[in-house]
Amino acid sequence: MPYQTRNELPDSVKNVLPAHAQDIYLAAFNSAWDEYKEKKDRKDNSSHEEVSHKVAWSAVKQKYEKGNDDKWHKKAT
Repeated sequence: MPYQTRNELPDSVKNVLPAHAQDIYLAAFNSAWDEYKEKKDRKDNSSHEEVSHKVAWSAVKQKYEKGNDDKWHKKAT
């Protein structure tokens, strides 16, 4: 179930990530959804959806980090 807009993202994403991070999440999730469609393409027993969410969070964590204030902030470059 790829996402078309940020509004369709799970609340656990929408309610914690800034807009740009949500865009990263959405793009990464959709890409992973296409890439890991077949069970043989996944490394473990995770579901199609679980793998896509893992990939999306990993993509977000490349550019953002959770601060001491429990909010996500863009990493300093």
